[in-house]
Amino acid sequence: MPEPTALLVVESDHIQIQRITAVLEFVGYDKLLTANCVNIKERLVEHTVGAVLLGQCGEPQRLLDTFEIIKQHDPDIPIILLLTKEVGQQSDRELVKRAFAVVNVPLTYVELTDALHRAQIFHAGSKRKGGSFNLDLFRSLVGNSRGIRQVRQLIEQVANSDATVLILGESGTGKEVVARNLHYHSSRRDKPFVPINCGAIPGDLLESELFGHEKGAFTGAISARQGRFEMAEGGTLFLDEIGDMPMTMQVKLLRVLQERTFERIGGTKVLTADVRVVAATHRNLEEMIKDGSFREDLYYRLQVFPIEMPPLRERMDDIPLLINELIARLEHEKRGSVRFTPAAIMALCQYRWPGNVRELSNLLERLVIMFPYGVVDVQDLPEKFRPLGVIQPPKPAQTSDTESAGFDSNLAPLETTFSARLPREGIDLKEHISSLECSLIKQALDDAGGVVAHAAKRLKMRRTTLVEKLRKYGLQRTESMTEI
Repeated sequence: MPEPTALLVVESDHIQIQRITAVLEFVGYDKLLTANCVNIKERLVEHTVGAVLLGQCGEPQRLLDTFEIIKQHDPDIPIILLLTKEVGQQSDRELVKRAFAVVNVPLTYVELTDALHRAQIFHAGSKRKGGSFNLDLFRSLVGNSRGIRQVRQLIEQVANSDATVLILGESGTGKEVVARNLHYHSSRRDKPFVPINCGAIPGDLLESELFGHEKGAFTGAISARQGRFEMAEGGTLFLDEIGDMPMTMQVKLLRVLQERTFERIGGTKVLTADVRVVAATHRNLEEMIKDGSFREDLYYRLQVFPIEMPPLRERMDDIPLLINELIARLEHEKRGSVRFTPAAIMALCQYRWPGNVRELSNLLERLVIMFPYGVVDVQDLPEKFRPLGVIQPPKPAQTSDTESAGFDSNLAPLETTFSARLPREGIDLKEHISSLECSLIKQALDDAGGVVAHAAKRLKMRRTTLVEKLRKYGLQRTESMTEI
């Protein structure tokens, strides 16, 4: 039998290695290997490594060399970078850009397990399909909530088949991200991925866009043109906003899906469509069938394998992870960076996000421009993102300008006072209180380095009471995790 894959921890500090391995053993990783930056080659040759946790190697150049050694051994090994300071030097930025994931030190349970879980899926998928994946696309499905884990699982199940997939979800949830992941994780990944927005093209032009036309087929057709089906030959055609497609085009699309053949407008040659079709919509197609604006037979032809993207308000636990990932991308693109106080993160977790991940991404881009390389607090957020009645105390006088303008990894949470006001539309009080309690517990655990006893002191409750609340909210217990 082949040797089971191991998790390799690379770190030059022996004490740091002991602390990291203690955390990993606590979260359930028993197949662990350790190496310093000198004997890394021996470990990679002697053992089957599934992922690498890369810490510090002393000099920045040695860290870069170690990264290259790992990639030369196996380009598909996910490398999770342990970041102990802000991204400053160009070499650090390059590593962050190329790493599979970045986990901040001190470690937190959610951030660590999410990175390790995605690395496990990525490594298994790349080995099964015999090729490298698009790393940025895989990282784009960041999250540890039940909904996003289910989406990743469904992608793994259906990606390598030719089944038609229908992606459902509100605008801004990332439906095209799912479609691109399906393509790049499939056997068609070396062929084109061709998207088309069915709602952005007038109905009288959509047929030409999809199927192409011959010269002289209609006024203005001065030359022959390929349609999207031909462009996507051998690959994937992504029909975005399929619910906005006119009824006349729905009939023609259904014929292509059934017979896998089509003709250009004005042409007589029958062309074969070797194309995997992925469709997406934010509309309720079943309601559209009832009111006669969408064909029932096309709906069932598209819904061979449905994937539903959860709205951001149903995956609030993922917001801190999404913020880290989106900021990392801004840093990769050299567009700046920003950090948030725990109080600001908590405020963002309470917002309902009608625009979903797209709205969050736009907000971060705006804040990076407004507070370049600064620290954003609650009062710095646009008004609609701030909880009603927030009273922000002045910052301590001893804080220097340098500290307030830069990054502080030990930044303490601000003691924010909330004067609650009832929204006009009303509120589910029980759900609101539970959400607030859950957010405060997570913040206390993060501040306490995952030590339950210390977090309980911060929350002024008994340790056993906090343990019960962790069970109640489905949070993992992390009392054995020492601060690293």
